[in-house]
Amino acid sequence: MDIFLTGGSGFVGQHMITRLVADGHTVRALARSPESARRVEQAGATAVLGDLADLHGPDPAGHPASTRPGPAWLGALDGCDAVVHAAARMAFWGPDAGFERDNHRPTVALFTAAAAAGVGRFVLVSAAAVSTDRNRGPAVVSETTPTGRPLIAYGRVKLATERALADLSTPGTTLVVLRPPLIWGPGMTTLAEAARAAAAGQFAWIDGGRHVIDFVHVTNLAAATSAALTRGRDRGVYYVTDGSPMPIRDLFTPLFGAAGADVSRARSVPSAVAVPVAALLDGVWRLLRRPTPPPLDRWLVAVMGRNRSYDISRARAELGYRPGVTVAAGLAELRGSGSTAGVA
Repeated sequence: MDIFLTGGSGFVGQHMITRLVADGHTVRALARSPESARRVEQAGATAVLGDLADLHGPDPAGHPASTRPGPAWLGALDGCDAVVHAAARMAFWGPDAGFERDNHRPTVALFTAAAAAGVGRFVLVSAAAVSTDRNRGPAVVSETTPTGRPLIAYGRVKLATERALADLSTPGTTLVVLRPPLIWGPGMTTLAEAARAAAAGQFAWIDGGRHVIDFVHVTNLAAATSAALTRGRDRGVYYVTDGSPMPIRDLFTPLFGAAGADVSRARSVPSAVAVPVAALLDGVWRLLRRPTPPPLDRWLVAVMGRNRSYDISRARAELGYRPGVTVAAGLAELRGSGSTAGVA
């Protein structure tokens, strides 16, 4: 198949290019700079110079994207069999408007353009954050679990984007949505700053790190993406994980260790204390319009202070998804390579 990929120069995108090329596909990857172009070409794709910021999605006044011309690089969609949209601005803090500008509107415009170009399949990499709401909710979440109102703007806008694409009439284009939780594996640098903070004693568990967390190795996510090119129902939504949720302490201790920080003896804060403190700090920081998050907020408490895993039965049945990389193998790879790992 001829694939058009966004986000190819990033951690997830580079692994996806490697997998797609290995599966025999031809990949053209959007690159917004010469450095990005170099990265996607090293991974095995052909670079297409352009920027998602060039896309004119529906604006706040309601003017549709179709009334304004798109960038020249959209011509790369002609003749493509599928689009894999993995690019997104990911952050755990910030107002909805920024994510609507950077993520939602370009995604709607890209999907609309792909359908107009006759692309047969559009795979959207969304996020499990769409179901992390203000209430504790069930410990095990499936695609039929009500999402509630996601805690952070990133999750709220991801959910709004899923719904916006699903509501568009594109009879010739199949939409498949993947929802990964924490993404980890070699080549990720997001944990470097957290590891430095942990090494300086600025890390604490909540309830001793006993709560269950779910995650997906980047190689497994790439495998699910490749499967979604030919399998999965139209407008189908699929959680994708390693299928082995565990207490956060059992994952983060070796994960931080691979990044050079020992958190095995870090202090612990009870959730009875963390919850009200996070709510207070969260509210104060928002009131003051702080650009960076507080040291403890409701998102961190939701991730580290409650049990949450995802049922991947639908991905197994409809995508034929089977996690190939185990936690033990992934951690051994990290320790052997000296790479760092992180959250995305």
